[in-house]
Amino acid sequence: MRASGIRRGVVVIAAIVVGLAGCSSQSGDESSSAAGSGTQRVEHARGAAEVPSNPQRVVVLEPVELDTAVALGVTPVGAAVASNVAGIPKYLGASGIEAVGTVPEPDLESIAALKPDLILGTESRHSKLYDQLESIAPTVFMASQSDPWQENVLLVGQALGRKDKAQELLDGFNARCAQIKNTYDVEGQTANLVRPRDESTLSLYGPVSFAGGTLQCVGFTIPDRTWKDGLQADISPENIREAAADSVFVTTSDVDDPSTIPAAITRNREAFPSVTLVDTSYWVSGVGLKGGALVLDDIERFLQNP
Repeated sequence: MRASGIRRGVVVIAAIVVGLAGCSSQSGDESSSAAGSGTQRVEHARGAAEVPSNPQRVVVLEPVELDTAVALGVTPVGAAVASNVAGIPKYLGASGIEAVGTVPEPDLESIAALKPDLILGTESRHSKLYDQLESIAPTVFMASQSDPWQENVLLVGQALGRKDKAQELLDGFNARCAQIKNTYDVEGQTANLVRPRDESTLSLYGPVSFAGGTLQCVGFTIPDRTWKDGLQADISPENIREAAADSVFVTTSDVDDPSTIPAAITRNREAFPSVTLVDTSYWVSGVGLKGGALVLDDIERFLQNP
């Protein structure tokens, strides 16, 4: 079994996100709202909302909304986090964002205290909070965090007045996928992403998921199985051979620690010829343009040194 970690080091971020921190290069829909006044109508999961054309104080409640905002050059004033311990993901390279509770349980008082002019959330998670959030600031909801992530990126881009820029960056992401696919030719090779949950559960990610879809877009095949909405399947350590593939990527908080490879995999090493540790913060939590660029960085490094 080949066990390796994607090293942190200096990450060479793909051209699709270079210069995203600046706002000097604006697309048509951005420049039209540059005056910072007026509103625009956005169709979303709850109908339609009148939101600022150029919002200045944005609060986001979902990882894809946070990643996308930062990628588009908008630093939210507040964000719900995956966990209070982890806080704002470091891979974003963003500062000055205040945590406003967790993704499942946003803190309404903290959100209101930030005096936002736009709130972005998710119907599937935050449905019961919509009226309260709307009373604080104009609110736009994605239907679900499980929707195809690129569609969610476009909705966030529209709400921020930067849909053209979001489309441009998605086009760049997809072009880089195609470039990796053409360069390394992994057609016919299988790959799985395995996320250890606890001692009794491991999650696999399907072709509709962010990570699974990215593996497929560079040419890997996700082994057939029954997926929940095409997104995920949970297995027990006793059934670890169901995760077997030519290349297996295992999520961890420390890619330099081989002890984080599940014992079930090491006990069945003959079924796992290639195991690579990858960072949970952007392979699973970091859905979006910046996280996607880092996942592609990891995949390309792996393919350069198989």
